[in-house]
Amino acid sequence: MKKWKIISPLVAIGLWWLLAGLGLLGKGTPTPLAVVKGFGHLVMTGLPPGYHLQGHLAASLVRVFTGFGIALVVGVPLGILMGYSSALETAVDPLVEVVRPVPPLAWLPLAVIWFGIGLASSAFIIALGAFFPIVLNTVSGVKSVDPRLVEAAQTLGARDRTILARVLVPGAMPSIITGVRIGMGIAWMSLIAAELLGVRNGYGLGYMIMTARDLARNDLLVAGIVVIGFVAFLVDWFIRLLEKRLLRWR
Repeated sequence: MKKWKIISPLVAIGLWWLLAGLGLLGKGTPTPLAVVKGFGHLVMTGLPPGYHLQGHLAASLVRVFTGFGIALVVGVPLGILMGYSSALETAVDPLVEVVRPVPPLAWLPLAVIWFGIGLASSAFIIALGAFFPIVLNTVSGVKSVDPRLVEAAQTLGARDRTILARVLVPGAMPSIITGVRIGMGIAWMSLIAAELLGVRNGYGLGYMIMTARDLARNDLLVAGIVVIGFVAFLVDWFIRLLEKRLLRWR
């Protein structure tokens, strides 16, 4: 069945090639071949010249994983506690629901005021995007654990800390990992907004894409988009691999 996974990408590339070649996607839409050549340009020459794709990718990875790491470290424990304590959930949930619909782009001015231009502000924007799916899926996972398991642990004299570590966290793990996968996807989606703030060192995939837009180099722009999609796919594949290892008991 694994061989079928490549069919949809091949069909999409074929349609893209056909429609772009016929001019049905707009005058400036590059063909896949032009994007491949643009990828080579980004690797060898760079955009701007001297700022190679490798450097852009490394800088963006640092921003994404810093922001995502913050969201993970805060979101999972908070979600576990909210799922376990109805009082804490009642107190925190209104704030979560008020802030959650605000898009990361809207936080840009405040991010600059609070953190200036640099890694801290970019990580803040990315962390905001990744935080909410992580915390909400964690809450849902904890609540989905069979209450009889908790009651049995309490009957056996288990303390709250033991119940959390031995019953609730393992039972909620499938939902937690789902939240992690969604959060990582949104972290990559928030990257462009984060790099709208500007970058001090001139490196970043989002910054590179915006530079390509300003120069009307759509081939380089699409190449940057493809790189983000492919790297995000690899990261998600690693998370799914980790999921299989952690949830072998299912």
